[in-house]
Amino acid sequence: MAEMKPPMKPKRPSFTDQEALAFHAKPRPGKLAIQPTKPMATQRDLSLAYSPGVAVPVLAIAEDPSRSFDYTVRGNMVAVITNGTAILGLGNLGALASKPVMEGKSVLFKRFADVDSIDLEVATEDPEEFINAVKYLGPSFGGINLEDIKAPECFIIEERLRDMMDIPVFHDDQHGTAIIAAAGMINAMKLTGRDIKKTKLVCNGAGAAGIACLDLVKAMGFAPENVTLCDTKGVVYRGRVEGMNQWKSAHAIDTDARTLADAMKGADIFFGLSAKGALTQDMVQTMGPNPIIFAMANPDPEITPEEAHAVRPDAIVATGRSDYPNQVNNVLGFPYIFRGALDVRAKTINMEMKIAAVNALAELAREDVPDEVASAYQGSRPRFGREYLIPVPFDPRLIAIVPPAVAQAAMDTGVARKPIVDMKEYRHELSARRDPVAGVLQSIFERVRRSPKRVVFAEGEEEQVIRAALSFVNQGLGTAVLVGREERVRETAANAGIDLGDKDVEIHNAQKSQHNSAYAQLLYERLQRRGFLLRDCQRIINYDRNHFAAAMVAAGDADAMVSGVTRNFSIALEEVRRVIDDKPGHRLIGVSIVLTRGEPIIVADTAITEMPEAEDLADIAVEAAGMARRLGYEPRVAMLAFSTFGHPAGDRSKRVKEAVRLLDERRVDFEYDGEMAADIALNRELMKAYPFCRLTDTANVLVMPAFHSASIATKMMQELGGATVIGPIVVGLSKPVQLVHLGAKDSDIVNMAALAAFNIGG
Repeated sequence: MAEMKPPMKPKRPSFTDQEALAFHAKPRPGKLAIQPTKPMATQRDLSLAYSPGVAVPVLAIAEDPSRSFDYTVRGNMVAVITNGTAILGLGNLGALASKPVMEGKSVLFKRFADVDSIDLEVATEDPEEFINAVKYLGPSFGGINLEDIKAPECFIIEERLRDMMDIPVFHDDQHGTAIIAAAGMINAMKLTGRDIKKTKLVCNGAGAAGIACLDLVKAMGFAPENVTLCDTKGVVYRGRVEGMNQWKSAHAIDTDARTLADAMKGADIFFGLSAKGALTQDMVQTMGPNPIIFAMANPDPEITPEEAHAVRPDAIVATGRSDYPNQVNNVLGFPYIFRGALDVRAKTINMEMKIAAVNALAELAREDVPDEVASAYQGSRPRFGREYLIPVPFDPRLIAIVPPAVAQAAMDTGVARKPIVDMKEYRHELSARRDPVAGVLQSIFERVRRSPKRVVFAEGEEEQVIRAALSFVNQGLGTAVLVGREERVRETAANAGIDLGDKDVEIHNAQKSQHNSAYAQLLYERLQRRGFLLRDCQRIINYDRNHFAAAMVAAGDADAMVSGVTRNFSIALEEVRRVIDDKPGHRLIGVSIVLTRGEPIIVADTAITEMPEAEDLADIAVEAAGMARRLGYEPRVAMLAFSTFGHPAGDRSKRVKEAVRLLDERRVDFEYDGEMAADIALNRELMKAYPFCRLTDTANVLVMPAFHSASIATKMMQELGGATVIGPIVVGLSKPVQLVHLGAKDSDIVNMAALAAFNIGG
């Protein structure tokens, strides 16, 4: 057997208490908001939305209750409900204290599966009172997600509510953990050649998750006599009286084993849902060949992968933590399970649907990963194996894989009230639901974490820049280099209550830098024929932070830089370009990413060329398309104007039309067309009026006819349309440099630093 090397432990992203509180407090408290889906712009809109128009769906629903799914949000609405008796690993802190967690759960529903959700905190620990509070909520929701309710009450509550209600009731702490763990377990058994009928499993922890895991694995085919449950009092065996209840009794077996150590002898699989340190190295040594260890206690596992591999290099280990391979993360399950259940209007979530989710997740992990996932692994493509048993949460394929499997199981078992006719079309619709607002930046952050960079923050004496640098480091993105006078930097940090401590934050004073003369010489060689003397270059390096930071990147002493907080975009860019050239064969442009509910829209040029000619517009289209591909999107480029395909005629439109002709000559490898108005480019129905249009769908890259229109459009979308606009992003420099807007917030700076580290500019 080949030697099994323990996995490398990557740096874990971290944050301060202040950062966590600020995140939840600003720009508005909490993580959720409610937005209307219908326009309220005219009197007619109001009449349709409320009185008298609302009477029509009211009467329709009264006649046929199933129409509530057609005319209200019910079919896409899940309630996240708790009483706060088992909040994360914090314990019973009450219903109100659980609200940040429940809001977070609702956000995950929306982010990953486009399921609308609202959190409800019920202030009672009495199971009967809780049940009575929830059972009357059925008409409001398409599903109920129970959360953070302690055992054994959670079993009673879920079972009773499932019997009372005709919508899915799902306690995620039980079933979510079980589903993800089971998926990883299937793959681990496949790797080690185990037969489910003969495999021996020990579960330590008889709470909600532990019981659910055993129910699930037995339903999947494990022989009951091969499954041993342990709790704080030892093995759950037949005849035991102390600390027993009906749910534990269902898993009691005939055995001479009385302790966890006894049960672990010869075991093939360990499921830990208990506490840190519960599984010892001595116990691991007694397990069978190629032991499978799922140590899922949070925040610290029953045994760490390092500890397990120290005594058993052949072990396959999974945990609940993100800083180890094989994370058992519930977000892989509940959003997609509810998505599938809601889409077929399921009356419940049964065992068959849970097993379908298990198999879908397991199969997905065995497939080749897409570039979006591969790029997050330091340039190497993860493959199914001991350190890749479970898909990663940001795998874009999850939404098109898991919900169809769940929906199909619901239909096969007769609990679906609205069967899906065309499963292929359904998968397409699911893929279109993917919300990119968080996904764009998150995927980039994940990629950078896999290959951390050394990023220079040029304006290192500014408070928001210091905060950004610290956040950059805490998130595991790399090393931050602050350019500034050390005493001033530390004074600013101290006054702001920022503890730099022993973080990976360096402070470089340009005047005192050992590289000062080399950077001055580098700048002099570039500027000596542009009227600059060596002493001029020395002075510039000494006193201008942008020049110093850019020289650091140009010389290879840093990977990327970010600036712009104290100077406007054009001045900062001019300073950087004195040191760093444009990338050969490329054009320097500014690109903005507009994040809306749909696919991100790339807008160019938003910063550089004021009045582009036809050749310029063609170049801009090529650069913008290239950036779209670096973000993981196949570009569909619309060359915008106020006219559409010749009407009405105009001087600027002629330039756009000529740019399209030039792209034809270049035989570029992306979709493009124009000239066209913005509404045509972005509205599928309006585009149908032009069947000859070469775009196969709405545009995701907009090439503007001039800098003015680009700047105006993006700022209007941000202020009036509620869109998030990232940029302008500098594209076309030979080194990674990004510039924020004057007075940018720390979060904006971190985002741009991550984009620079990712080398979004090519």
